[in-house]
Amino acid sequence: MKTFPQSDLLTKLPKQFFASLVEKVGKIAAEGHDVINLGQGNPDQPTPDHIVKKLQEAASNPQNHKYSPFRGQMYFKKAAAEYYKREYGVTVDPEKEVAILFGGKAGLVELPQCIMNPGDTALVPDPGYPDYWSGIAMASAKMEYMPLTEENGFLPDYEKINSDVLDRAKLLFLNYPNNPTGAIANEQFFQQTVELAEKHNICVVHDFAYGAVGFDGKKPVSFLQTPGAKNVGIEIYTLSKTYNMAGWRIGFAVGNVSVINAIELLQDHMYVSLFSAVQEAAAAALLDSQECVDELVGMYESRKNTFISGLQEAGWNVSSPAGSFFAWLKVPEGFTSEEFSDYLLTKAHVAVAPGIGFGEYGEGYVRAGLLASEERLLEAVERIKGLDIFKRA
Repeated sequence: MKTFPQSDLLTKLPKQFFASLVEKVGKIAAEGHDVINLGQGNPDQPTPDHIVKKLQEAASNPQNHKYSPFRGQMYFKKAAAEYYKREYGVTVDPEKEVAILFGGKAGLVELPQCIMNPGDTALVPDPGYPDYWSGIAMASAKMEYMPLTEENGFLPDYEKINSDVLDRAKLLFLNYPNNPTGAIANEQFFQQTVELAEKHNICVVHDFAYGAVGFDGKKPVSFLQTPGAKNVGIEIYTLSKTYNMAGWRIGFAVGNVSVINAIELLQDHMYVSLFSAVQEAAAAALLDSQECVDELVGMYESRKNTFISGLQEAGWNVSSPAGSFFAWLKVPEGFTSEEFSDYLLTKAHVAVAPGIGFGEYGEGYVRAGLLASEERLLEAVERIKGLDIFKRA
């Protein structure tokens, strides 16, 4: 059969590092071992019943079987605006400042193609979500990495970025609560970000995927709560984590009018918006009782406390995340992150994600997801404890 070569665009895309992790986990499981998979980022709980029922009801409406409006249903945009007003005190114009997305990932990958040209520079966190790299590659743009270190609370240190790099930069990616480190940002940091963006004419995109998940009574801060934020950027919100709707593929971008318009213009050429029944169910998620969200965050916090305290009792010197549903764990001496990930998988049948997959500054850590029951997390702790590796160290 004739083989057609892939386009230059496809050959420039970054390799999917985590595809190899999935393959490794699948191989161990196929051998008959019980693998506790903490390496993934896929919520393990079902979507709340009232949201599912709204979808079922909306799916039976023949009006929803037609094409949606190109830029989505206004009732969903209004729901997003009402959500931001209620949760963060931020006023949003649903007609001009909201773009509906096919999940947060789609917006993050689309954005560089909307406002960057070949050779332009984007600032990305290291470690960070690898799909930031994908959108930049699709735009034939360049990346400059911002190290996230424990010493600086896993926040980028803007003073350490070369002024020439800042002058060249067109786009700045941020993500708090952070994947993979579990760090959160405060108002002061976001104010510094706005000032930096104003000075150097940089568009900020804040990936707020884990916006609902903060621990110890601390509600994560929205970038848009910062004075001047809408003037310099946008925030991308997904329903995947807040409402366990990962498979539904729905989210939205909020903020700067010109950036929102650019996203919608690109999407005009790619989609005819989302199935309207999904938009109805998503609006219900945002507007109805948030008790399900409170329960979910409470569950993650309980899991976090159980897991972290168990690892500490086992002798592993680890820190507790401030938000998200990930724990960022230092690997013991004598291992790289990938070696330790492989060691836990083969010796304890516990899967974690090696930090190097998130960037150079992820080396020395592994990421564990709090996406298994407390019983399974405790079992993972016991298996790791049984290796005696920390006792030997």
